[in-house]
Amino acid sequence: MKKKYPRNEEVREAIIEALSKFLDHPSSFPYLVYEILESKGYNTKYLSYKRIWRLYKEMVNKGRIYDILDVVKENSSK
Repeated sequence: MKKKYPRNEEVREAIIEALSKFLDHPSSFPYLVYEILESKGYNTKYLSYKRIWRLYKEMVNKGRIYDILDVVKENSSK
């Protein structure tokens, strides 16, 4: 049976789950997100690092999660 590709909401849920388990350098964070999605039966072939980080940043900016990894730069006001 063909595996489904993860939608943004599934990736967001995996990001939240990964943050609860993550204790390493931020550069290895996407690998944990991949592992979580693959364990749930998703095909991550077309899921890029850029998409994971974009969704992470959106979630931080909307206040859905705290920037635990300290990778999102705050907007500077002029």
